[in-house]
Amino acid sequence: MAKQISNKHGVDFTLFAPDAHNVLLAGNFTDWDRAPVSLKKQKNGLWKTSLELPPGAYQYRLLVDGQWRDDPDCPTRVPNGCGSENCVRIVN
Repeated sequence: MAKQISNKHGVDFTLFAPDAHNVLLAGNFTDWDRAPVSLKKQKNGLWKTSLELPPGAYQYRLLVDGQWRDDPDCPTRVPNGCGSENCVRIVN
């Protein structure tokens, strides 16, 4: 039987927010706020999730305790039409 090759790559999303109670990841790969992904809080205050994404450019934002936030570790941003910017992650 032929082995199936996946073109998806593991992509980590993290945010250091030790005082946060809930962190969600929303983007064009989650249909924005319709299916956001929960990040899991680590003991050191870092929130983390890993997704399998095919190559491409992905726009996203973080929802921290109900408030939209930028990813401080993402230098690439684009205007989003809501008066703020979306972060952009490139997956090769």
